[in-house]
Formats: sequence, C-alpha cells, structure tokens
Amino acid sequence: MLSKNVARFNQAVCVACGACVKECPRSAVAVHRGCHAVVAPERCVGCGKCAKVCPAGCIVIEERGDGSDNKEKTLV
Repeated sequence: MLSKNVARFNQAVCVACGACVKECPRSAVAVHRGCHAVVAPERCVGCGKCAKVCPAGCIVIEERGDGSDNKEKTLV
C-alpha cells in the first residue's frame, strides 16, 4: 500500500547535487541525466527527509493524487 504523501521536485530549481538521493531511505530518488532529481512515487513514502536536506529548496511533500502517481513526476 502506498503512503498518503509523496515528494515532488521542481526541476527548474533543482541543482542536481544528489543530497536527496543520499538521504532517501527507500532509494526513491535519482538524478536524471545530471540535470534534475526525479522521484519514483511507487517507492516514495513521503517521509520528507529529501526535502530537509535539499539546498535549493525544490522539494515539497504533497498528498498523493487520484491514483495517477504510478510514473516519475516532477513539478514544472
């Protein structure tokens, strides 16, 4: 069962430093092509650890949507 919350990344603000990747206890975050972070919603538990260590402040924890969270998503 998926958790109530999920991390969302603003790719326009992300600096691809990898701090969130190192902090995620579920390996739900990856840096895509060295440009920005992405989350695998099916692995994310919405704990917020990634958001706390993000130096760019580009991560927010939100409630999951209507079940369409089965693909990698970012905020644009």
